[in-house]
Amino acid sequence: MKYSRVRIDSFGYELPPNVVTSEDLENRLQPLYRKLRLQQGQLEALTGIQERRFWDTGYRVSDGAICAGLKAIAASKVPVEAIDTLIYGAVCRDHIEPATACTVSNGLKLQRRAAVYDVSNACLGVLNGMVQIANAIELGQIRAGLAVACEASREVVERTIDRMNETGDMAFFKKNIATLTGGSGAVAVLLADRTLSEDGHRLLGGTFRHANEFHRLCMWGGDTETASDGQHFIETDAMGILSNGVTLGQATFRDFRKELGWDESRPDRIVCHQVGETHQKHILRAIGLTQERDFTTFRYLGNIGSVSLPLTAALASEREFLTRGDSVGFLGIGSGLNCLMLGVHW
Repeated sequence: MKYSRVRIDSFGYELPPNVVTSEDLENRLQPLYRKLRLQQGQLEALTGIQERRFWDTGYRVSDGAICAGLKAIAASKVPVEAIDTLIYGAVCRDHIEPATACTVSNGLKLQRRAAVYDVSNACLGVLNGMVQIANAIELGQIRAGLAVACEASREVVERTIDRMNETGDMAFFKKNIATLTGGSGAVAVLLADRTLSEDGHRLLGGTFRHANEFHRLCMWGGDTETASDGQHFIETDAMGILSNGVTLGQATFRDFRKELGWDESRPDRIVCHQVGETHQKHILRAIGLTQERDFTTFRYLGNIGSVSLPLTAALASEREFLTRGDSVGFLGIGSGLNCLMLGVHW
């Protein structure tokens, strides 16, 4: 897929106030660590994540998405009445029904004719929302759209820690340790037609690819083996996700370069979904890029699901890692397994 009219006009993001270190989590895991004779520092050593952030207890994800959306609108010259679509793309929602996008739209005071709905696709939700908005802009159906999300990991992380201590089981620890990498945050991406966004970053196009035979490698819900009493847990086959995810990413990146007509010198910069240190090293090696081209946030923000990549891109732009004229790759991968890569002329 390719675009000629679409611009990424602005970002907005909101970070939670509570910083939680990996050491903090391990202090709560002392019953398990004593039983299994694990040394302190395992979590950071295995993931490279030093800390992540949590919202206050009871914080609504729609509130985070509204805050991020307001910031994106404030940072843009696109009038709010030109926003014809709002898509909420997070895994976490206020309710099963109605769509969390409805609450966000009300908070942003969007005009009545705007299309408002949720999109669900694990860690790719925001990127999928961006593509749907971009398609509508390219077709001339809308002038601008906003993709938003807010993820909240406090509840599932705390529940997982309690169960780890209760079971005292190494197999359970290995199956659920990836959950402890989870962070929280909110993001918004405003896309617009080029006539409304003279200074926006040009969205060039992108590529989809899937390996859906691996759809059970990472699951979040009440139907996992470790779920009990209707409570939701995240189970992840970390090694399976790593090996098969890297293979999928490598194949998608090859198609991605071909689609955009990029040679081996491009992209100049990349922003990947933020999983952890091991995943970063393996994917960069597989696609033949150096760490100098990659901007990361996982060490201090953890894995924020659908928010991770766009929030990292916002920070990379804010800190001038991404500069005018750069060819930039957004390299997204999510449970399923699904992969989506987007190219941007910054």
